Amino acid sequence: MSSTEPPETRTAAAPLPSRARVVRVADGEELRSVALPGLTLTVRARPGNRPGLPPALYVHGLAGSSQNWSALMPLLADHVDGEAVDLPGFGDSPPPDDSNYSVTGHARAVIRLLDSGGRGPVHLIGNSLGGAIATRVAAVRPDLVRTLTLVSPALPELRAQRNAWPTALLALPGVSSLFSRLTRDWTPEQRVRGVMTLCYGDPGRVTDEGFQHAVEEMERRLELPYFWDAMARSSRGIVDAYTLGGQHGLWRQAERVLAPTLLVYGGRDQLVSFRMARKAAAAFRGSRLLTLPDAGHVAMMEYPETVAQAIRELIEDSGAGAGSGGADENSGDNSGDSGGS
Repeated sequence: MSSTEPPETRTAAAPLPSRARVVRVADGEELRSVALPGLTLTVRARPGNRPGLPPALYVHGLAGSSQNWSALMPLLADHVDGEAVDLPGFGDSPPPDDSNYSVTGHARAVIRLLDSGGRGPVHLIGNSLGGAIATRVAAVRPDLVRTLTLVSPALPELRAQRNAWPTALLALPGVSSLFSRLTRDWTPEQRVRGVMTLCYGDPGRVTDEGFQHAVEEMERRLELPYFWDAMARSSRGIVDAYTLGGQHGLWRQAERVLAPTLLVYGGRDQLVSFRMARKAAAAFRGSRLLTLPDAGHVAMMEYPETVAQAIRELIEDSGAGAGSGGADENSGDNSGDSGGS
């Protein structure tokens, strides 16, 4: 992939910690490490229910990890052979050697992963920052993408929601270290509750077990010496991507996507405005739109059954040569969905 942003100055990667805490792996999942030029990625695999299923790749958002997909992946195991990547500096993946956390840097990591494994084209599924990354991958390497699913993608907004302002502020030099000092007395439980209040339409949908798993993961991440640096630089990468114009702009790249696309937006999303749903549906040609009025920023964790059904229909219709008749908006009927994360 050719770079769509100026190359960044190479800096030494942060020292890696001794791994005192083990990353959680759900039943049926497998973890592996993939060494690539300049970076090492951890991949969480959920093999398909039978041989020969097409591959899928899941890409998480800012401050997330491959564990964000653990509720959705088993629901699609009858249609795809799934893998979820920990982006550089997140989850169990160490920082990249060049400290490049731009949207293009993350997209380049995804492309290198797909090229190295020969898994493309894949059903590419991204949330938030992962949605912006997936959009860029689909635009510049259409040969790697069968279908594209974007859950609350972080695409540029003229008037960002107030709850998203801290992400932009985190991108400012020195703010991340200041925030780290100001919040050093916060417990992992307090941090997790804050994140869930921000990201879920209804935090009450999270089970006690799911909450405890999130706390354990938060404790593990806070021990990583590069945690705040990865957050700050990735936040800066989002802000920078929002300012790009011309052919490198994310909305312009959305218009170039050829793959059948599913867009998922939550009515209670505090980070990506629900009003952007129609603009996205117009930008991605032949796209279909699923709106979930009660969902927040992570619909695949709040309403995995509903999202999985929409993805199955996208896969089935695209395989039959359908799915190109314009945006199809459905108001999500959330009854009968199980919560959890």
